[in-house]
Amino acid sequence: VQLQASGGGLVQAGGPLRLSCAASGSIFNINAMGWYRQAPGKQRELVAFITNNGSRNYANSVKGRFTISRDNAENTVYLQMNSLKAEDTAVYYCAADRNTYTRTYYDGMTYWGKGTQVTVSS
Repeated sequence: VQLQASGGGLVQAGGPLRLSCAASGSIFNINAMGWYRQAPGKQRELVAFITNNGSRNYANSVKGRFTISRDNAENTVYLQMNSLKAEDTAVYYCAADRNTYTRTYYDGMTYWGKGTQVTVSS
């Protein structure tokens, strides 16, 4: 499974940004796709994930501001980020997993894309 993320960049605080991640390769039976982020000097954290049946889960820090969506026909997952804050600055990683045990996603997923930098200026 190959994951290609795009959409990162520099944005002013309060502004929006949308990340996209396209999956290719042996993508059969992929259950969850998600986004993680890692800020300098901090541990990687799960931002949001979405399962094949549309179930979504968000980190408390982004609830109400970020929306994850998925286009199964295009094998693409999106992260719409609104009301961005300086503390959202991080490298964002797209990930995917065939595992259906959602609790495992908090530790990570099996397949990873290269990160995309999101910088929010205050």
